Amino acid sequence: MGQKHGVDARCNAAEVCDCWEILSEFINGSSSPSFDDLPDDCLSIISSLTNTPRDAFLAGLVSKNFGLQFDSDSVWEKFLPSSDYVSLIPKSRVFASKKELYFALCEPFPNHNGRMSFRLDKASGKKCVMLSARKLLIRRVLDPRHWKWISIPESRFEKVPELVNIDALDIRGFLNTRMISPRTHYSVYIVYTKLSHCYGFQTCRILAGVGFQGHEIPKTFICFDTIKMWPDKKITYSKKRRDGWMEAKIGDIFNDGGLTGFDLIEVRIYDVAHRPRTKSGVIIEGIEFRPKDTSQ
Repeated sequence: MGQKHGVDARCNAAEVCDCWEILSEFINGSSSPSFDDLPDDCLSIISSLTNTPRDAFLAGLVSKNFGLQFDSDSVWEKFLPSSDYVSLIPKSRVFASKKELYFALCEPFPNHNGRMSFRLDKASGKKCVMLSARKLLIRRVLDPRHWKWISIPESRFEKVPELVNIDALDIRGFLNTRMISPRTHYSVYIVYTKLSHCYGFQTCRILAGVGFQGHEIPKTFICFDTIKMWPDKKITYSKKRRDGWMEAKIGDIFNDGGLTGFDLIEVRIYDVAHRPRTKSGVIIEGIEFRPKDTSQ
């Protein structure tokens, strides 16, 4: 076994080549190789080249030495978001390691006075954001004849709006690109649930779209009802999530980090029927932005 040495994450090409030679000799020269027999310097270089939390987690399962190396703060610190994002976690919480902090950030936690919810995608470390109903512009949401604000244990927010009675549904939301991960493709969803007395959506297609404010927004139709099928129509159907809520995909968008000057993302969901039907019986949780092909 080699002696333990601190290895800078910015290891040079020669060190990487040396490590590769050791790995090659190790694998080809032993009838029953064990990663626990690798020099610690080599383990440190391998850990410094880990690109995603998923890689680090799986590598830690390979052997005892790998587990110790990939549990270190130096590995998990590079997966943590900016300090202003981490500061959103209540100061009363204390974490024994950066890895523990990382996985705590993977659980949704509301902030901005309950108007938004944040979490990290466990596999990639990318940011996921949900705009609560209070953060959205919802037609007649303050009129108790049309919406009522309730508290339910299933929601991550203190209050959510239940649709009492309305003809034309109209929901709009905005998100600054700085709130999500740069150079990342995102999918956007409306998250809701249906009550037993839900009606008015069975034969109703709702137009929805997401894009940069001030530019043409690609649109699609979404359906809040999971039973009605529309033949020969381009429409997105709702699906049940693991947390019990329903979601319908509004669209995709690429956040290039604001390099092109597009700083505000706009989401729109609205009725386009000439004579909208009266609707009732849905609860709106929010609009969620999460990396494309990432599960909730």
